[in-house]
Amino acid sequence: MTAICLIRHGETDWNLQRRLQGSTDIPLNSTGLNQADKTGKHLKDTEWDVIVASPLIRAKKTAEIINEYLQLPLIEMEEFKERDFGDAEGISLEERTEKYPSKNYPNQETIEDFTERLMTGLKKVQKEFPNKKVLVVAHGGAIHTILTTISNGEVNLDNTPLVNACISNIQFAEEKWNVSNYNLSEHLL
Repeated sequence: MTAICLIRHGETDWNLQRRLQGSTDIPLNSTGLNQADKTGKHLKDTEWDVIVASPLIRAKKTAEIINEYLQLPLIEMEEFKERDFGDAEGISLEERTEKYPSKNYPNQETIEDFTERLMTGLKKVQKEFPNKKVLVVAHGGAIHTILTTISNGEVNLDNTPLVNACISNIQFAEEKWNVSNYNLSEHLL
C-alpha cells in the first residue's frame, strides 16, 4: 500500500488578502513559516520515506521547513503545481466575483487538464515509490481536486476551504485510492 500525506503550503500574504495565487510564485509570510514549522514538529516522530513538493516557492519552502525535522530525500514534481488561473491571478475575491461571476477566467488551465495533471502525479508517485509513505506538499486547489476526484465527489470541500498547512491522508490499496481523512489542522493550534 502506498500512503500519501497531502500537506497544503503555509500561509502567504495573498492567502490573507484572498487573492488568487494559482501559478504565481508567492512566498510564505511569517504565519506561513510558523505553520510549516508546527507541521514539521507534528510529523517529526512519524515514519516517512520521501517528500515530494510542488516547485512553487510557497510549497517548496513549506517542504524544506518540514524536512528540517525529518531529513528525507526531497524532490520537486511539476504535476503538483497549483492550477493556472490565467487572468484572475492576483485579483481579490471581491474583484473576481464582480469581474468573473461565472468563475470562468480567461486563459485559465481547464479543470480537465488540471485534474489529469494531478492524477498523473499520483500515478508517478505510486510507480516511483510503491508501498512507501510519501509526504506531498502542494496547494489548496490541487489537494481539493485530488480528494474530490479519488472520492468520486464524496469529499467535496467547496464550502469548507482547506486550512493552510492542513494535513489530508490517502492510500492506494486494492487498485484504488482511498481518502482516510482530510483538512486536519489540530497541529497548528
